[in-house]
Formats: sequence, structure tokens, C-alpha cells
Amino acid sequence: MSTITRLVTADELFRMKHVGRCELIYGEVVMMSPAGAEHGVIAMRLGRYLGEFVEAHDLGSVFAAETGFKIAGDPDLVRAPDAGYVRKDRLAGGLPKGYFEGVPDLAVEVLSPGDQKREVAEKIAMWLAHGTAVVWEADPRTMTVTVHRVAQVPQRLEMKDILFEEALLPGFALALSKIFKLP
Repeated sequence: MSTITRLVTADELFRMKHVGRCELIYGEVVMMSPAGAEHGVIAMRLGRYLGEFVEAHDLGSVFAAETGFKIAGDPDLVRAPDAGYVRKDRLAGGLPKGYFEGVPDLAVEVLSPGDQKREVAEKIAMWLAHGTAVVWEADPRTMTVTVHRVAQVPQRLEMKDILFEEALLPGFALALSKIFKLP
């Protein structure tokens, strides 16, 4: 990853053209490589199944990868999960034209081969520290999903398991075999 060293605001980043895939980490634009094919398929599947359920039950909105969430200001922090869910009651004012103000209620992070464990752990901790209720960490290499919640031991699910999210998504159930199914 390369970093642009001049501190910028979330509004400035949003107006930048052709900046590429990046996040704003306390005012610093951090560039990221495009995700690989395996990452993209798994992120899309998780987002699709999540989105279909949320839409069918009128629970809120699911956001695609690259959607920016402005989490903190001065200096600004804008992060983008691989998918994010926001409850309907938090969308009462409609969708903003720019970044979503605040964190998603559920964030999905799909690991890429080049991801550093420390960086992924920091991002998950950041989501939870700023108010995200649940983070799903999908690992294509091990074909597992680890469910992270504040003040709880992470729960690791394997291919034979079903992913449930009763607190945020009553009735949601997704077999991990659907997430990691090979073409």
C-alpha cells in the first residue's frame, strides 16, 4: 500500500476523481490494490445473500464493497467493508449522497492473500470500537467465517456450519458451503 501524505477531509476525498481504491485513515489517503477474483466472488456472495434477506424483510440497506463509511472526524476516518448492513431505523433521513455517517451495524471483511493479520485485526477492532455490532471475517484459504462481537469470544464457523445472525437479522441462516462453493 502507498500513502498520500497530505491530510485530507472526507469531503475532499469524496470529490477526488480517479484516486482509485483507497480508505481515509485519520486524514491520510491509503491506497489499496484491487481485490483478487476469489475475494470478489466471496464478497459478492455474502453481500448478495445478505442483501436478498434484508430486502425481503424490509430491514434496511446492504452496501456493496467500496462504500465509504465516515466513522470519525478531525482528522477524518473513512473505511469501506466488503459489504455492510445498516438497519432501517438508521436510514430514516434517506441515503446520503456522500459517505454514510457512522458505521454499519454489520460489516463483512473478506481476507485477501496479501492481507496482514495485524491489519485485519485492527480493522475489525476499529469497526467494533466505533459501534458496529457484528463483523463477519471470511477467510477463503481456510473456508471459514469468524464472527466478531464486542466483548465476546470470536466464533469460528467451518464449511459444515450455518451462519446465523438472530440479533440483527432474525431468521437469517446461510450455509457456509454456499459462500465458499467452487465454480
